[in-house]
Amino acid sequence: MTCAQAVKRRRIRLLSVLEPAPGHGETVSATKSSLTALTLGAIGVVYGDIGTSVLYAVKEVFGSGHVPFTPDNVFGILSIFFWTLTTIVSVKYVTLVLKADNHGEGGLVAMLALASQSVKDRPELRRRLLIVGIFGTCLFYGDGVITPAISVLSAVEGLEVVSPTFKRFVIPLTLVILFCLFAVQKRGTAGIGKFFGPITVVWFAVISVLGLYHIATNPSILWAMSPHYAILFMWDFPGITFIILGAVVLCVTGGEALYADMGHFGKKPIRLAWFAVVMPSLTLNYFGQGALLLANPDAVKNPFFMMAPDWALLPLVILATMATVIASQALISGAFSVTKQVIQLGYLPRLQVLHTSVTDMGQIYMPFVNWGLFAMIVLAVGMFRSSSNLAGAYGIAVCTDMLITTVLTFYVIRYGWKLPLALCLGATGFFFMVDFAFWASNLMKLFDGGWFPLAIGGAIFTLMITWHDGRSLMREALQADAFKLNEFLDAVFIAPPARVDGTAVFLTAENGNVPNALLHNLKHNKVLHRQNLFVTVRSHEIPWIGLDKRLEFEPLGHDCWQVIVNYGFKNDPDLPKALAQLKGHGCELDPMNTSYFLSRDIVIPTIGGGMATWREKLFAQMHHNASAAAEFLNLPTNAVVELGSKIEI
Repeated sequence: MTCAQAVKRRRIRLLSVLEPAPGHGETVSATKSSLTALTLGAIGVVYGDIGTSVLYAVKEVFGSGHVPFTPDNVFGILSIFFWTLTTIVSVKYVTLVLKADNHGEGGLVAMLALASQSVKDRPELRRRLLIVGIFGTCLFYGDGVITPAISVLSAVEGLEVVSPTFKRFVIPLTLVILFCLFAVQKRGTAGIGKFFGPITVVWFAVISVLGLYHIATNPSILWAMSPHYAILFMWDFPGITFIILGAVVLCVTGGEALYADMGHFGKKPIRLAWFAVVMPSLTLNYFGQGALLLANPDAVKNPFFMMAPDWALLPLVILATMATVIASQALISGAFSVTKQVIQLGYLPRLQVLHTSVTDMGQIYMPFVNWGLFAMIVLAVGMFRSSSNLAGAYGIAVCTDMLITTVLTFYVIRYGWKLPLALCLGATGFFFMVDFAFWASNLMKLFDGGWFPLAIGGAIFTLMITWHDGRSLMREALQADAFKLNEFLDAVFIAPPARVDGTAVFLTAENGNVPNALLHNLKHNKVLHRQNLFVTVRSHEIPWIGLDKRLEFEPLGHDCWQVIVNYGFKNDPDLPKALAQLKGHGCELDPMNTSYFLSRDIVIPTIGGGMATWREKLFAQMHHNASAAAEFLNLPTNAVVELGSKIEI
């Protein structure tokens, strides 16, 4: 019996101090000062997008030409606005969806992971939910292109109200502002982030004052809060109501953000910010615009900016531009975060991730995502050329995401929380009908620009599914030719090669298989290190995995170890830091004498394989351009050895 066979094989899970999970919303201190700070931050980051919807929502509804301009119809539209905000944001997101947190984290990726875990005993249903959820995540990028474009453009269009001569400067100035915004992303948001909350609070204060001023001229406009005005309008104009829902949805732009950013601020600050500041401010401004329209119907061309007196118009344009830049900044940061999470889940290749803060690991910069978004936004501004035209492109993507969120919520509360079927259907069925009505209305804008975000989402979905399927084919190809690690080592140590000092860390995709890098090292170098670790990195469908569950390892004898390193989709992979936990468990790593061996696989597409030929070629190109695993795992560059191999799929 060899020493390797004599070693009692056992699996060890390291226990240590739980790693703090940045962004774990429910662990935030509940002190009064921290609650105030978090609420202020939520106002700046979470609600910047929905806070700037007052710039264009009312204008698009009445400017569409579908609504006959009468006092009764003004009351009816305002009532629809108010109850849309109440139903979708206050009830659906703030009350229901915020409860469906994934270890304190929110957002469509977190909801997708939660739903897939809830139905893990139903593999076919789980597969379909994953596809639906990933498609919704792809639509986030389409929304991420339209939202900054329409927000900044609508703010700069205020210059046309100041003077028509400024009209020719609107698009160039918009592009300059957007370029500056994307250019500073590499510096991080730590420096300017502290100003987001105060500036956005000023913005909400200003729009509240503007609304109050005009409401004071016609206080009866507040009766529009009564739902009977909305019901009467829908009863009298069912066809028009269906058509304008595509514009009404503009008032809830960014509603998904309050769920996506739950991990950064926690539920209580987000709810407090909504009910204490954001909802009242939006209501006052919308009703103020309604009072202005009753007094001056000509203001319909841009009711928001025409609320301001002439002396305040230019400062209001500047403040609105600042508010839209802040709203866009939050969305860009969200795009970085979502992309990183999707990479961790295995639906995108590794991309370069730069950390812009030494204290907040959540602050990252991804050059490819940054400039890819900017290029598409420039294309959107150049194609549509006005906020009104962009409004035609907006809606389908966000309404589809809302529908998907509702569907995933059903599976979470039914199969995850085990609530009665009738209660689950009642809780989500109502919101599904509301979301479906908005979605169906927005389909009418498909050929007026709605195709644009769908095309972006569809292209990214193709990339994600191709990468996921291609990785599966690679695993199958590797598995078919793989040797079992235990058996291989037993054979090797019958007549062992020369041993050299130091530690070799071999990365392997499948636990228990012989890494290609080991085979090539033995073939070409004919040596084996004194200590050898065979490491598999696994990403899981939960946001955070603490240090107490980071490592699983098993001694294989002859100073060889099999190690599994676990990460959640929001953890930052750092393999040397993780392996340092082996100290004191019979496996000591000296950073100066540790080498990391990686297989640099070259994918060879074959005819008649598992995917269409064009998809195999696309996957091969994506695999070739993927960021190096060494960078992704934070390996020291002077300690990495890459050994190439070819894989046919």
